[in-house]
Amino acid sequence: MPKHKVKCLFFHHAAQLLTLAGPPGPRRGAALGEVGIIAQGGLLTEGAHILRVGRTRTLEREALRLNAEAIDCTGRVVMPGFVDSHTHLVFAASRVNDYERRLAGKSYEEIARAGGGIQSSARTLRAAKPAALEQQALAFARAMAAHGTTTAEVKTGYGLEIAQELKILRVIQTLQAEAPVEVVPTLLAAHALPVNYRGTSRDYIQEVIERLLPRVAAETAGAQLEEIGEEGARPGERARGKLAEYIDCFCDRGAFSVEESRRVLEAGKRFGLTPRLHAEQLTRTGAARLAVECGAASADHLDQLTAADVRALAGSTVAATLLPGANFHLGLTRYPPARRLIEAGAAVTLATDFNPGTSPTLNMQFILSLACTQMRMTPAEAVTAATINGACALRRGDRLGSLAPGKQADVIVLDVPDYREIPYYFAMNHCLTTVQRGRIVYP
Repeated sequence: MPKHKVKCLFFHHAAQLLTLAGPPGPRRGAALGEVGIIAQGGLLTEGAHILRVGRTRTLEREALRLNAEAIDCTGRVVMPGFVDSHTHLVFAASRVNDYERRLAGKSYEEIARAGGGIQSSARTLRAAKPAALEQQALAFARAMAAHGTTTAEVKTGYGLEIAQELKILRVIQTLQAEAPVEVVPTLLAAHALPVNYRGTSRDYIQEVIERLLPRVAAETAGAQLEEIGEEGARPGERARGKLAEYIDCFCDRGAFSVEESRRVLEAGKRFGLTPRLHAEQLTRTGAARLAVECGAASADHLDQLTAADVRALAGSTVAATLLPGANFHLGLTRYPPARRLIEAGAAVTLATDFNPGTSPTLNMQFILSLACTQMRMTPAEAVTAATINGACALRRGDRLGSLAPGKQADVIVLDVPDYREIPYYFAMNHCLTTVQRGRIVYP
């Protein structure tokens, strides 16, 4: 039989194949708990896309005809790769000193005033060479893939000056070309006021709008987006994408006000960037309402929501992205109100918030455990929030986050017979195989 030109994979005899099939858009309410299980499931990929999904026995003949590489999933779960829609992947060093101070009883604000926090990360990043940042970030991206993540949003925010923010964006652009996960770039220049900045926060916002955004937009517009053919493409080869796709602000006590954040987000929209927003984490500021007003793709954290905020989010297209890893690492007893958001009909999403200060984990499986034990989400709700809803939060739900013919072949195999065991066996890595765009990237 002649060899088929395009690489095909055949996942067969999965104990549970989770399709996450459903109508377009994020899952809300009761639909959040529907994961679309196929027992003894099979999945056939062709190149970068999914060709067929169904019971194994219905796909065997076509898999043979296509000379597909067989992946035995007996006794295992097959599901879409995790979509981590909120990370700060590019940084220079850990903040273990902050961690130790926090264990001694210092608050987030006290640590920041003592020179720790975001300013500490800005100092170490300023001193770091781009090559070193790229090397570390690529290692983190590989670890993400090893834990089942196939798409990750990556923010700037540790530059706090124009040259350094651009440096981070260019590191992210390199990741887009080389990482084993799809990388989505976000500009978070309004993360904190630079410690040596001589003006006010209003002046810094003006600098971001008048000097940084035009530079980002110019490089984004000039980005050469190449389509890489499936035949002859080298493993890991990827086109460089936009310098930034989203714009974000840290709208909270000690950071930026609602009005300052509004100015940045609206300016970003004028330059073609879609808003996201750090909202209602430390205090209730009205940031969630701002996210709705600006048509943001997501409002993230949401620890301090009021009942009216919950209703506003539920009635909007804004993804409610919950980041329980930060609450865990900070030793907090209060977590985002997942159940209230779900019952109201909000588009609930889960992400790691991977960063050196408040959530140094890149394991989405652990985030599922926190969502279940600390926020009382069901395992099915957590899986949905970490896959198709994460994809929708990144405006990629049409091609990522579920297993259906024509969608991108981002697939993971987990060494458990029942998906509910993913969060049950917490702080473990159950991932055996990760496939991104039809290519095995782990192991």
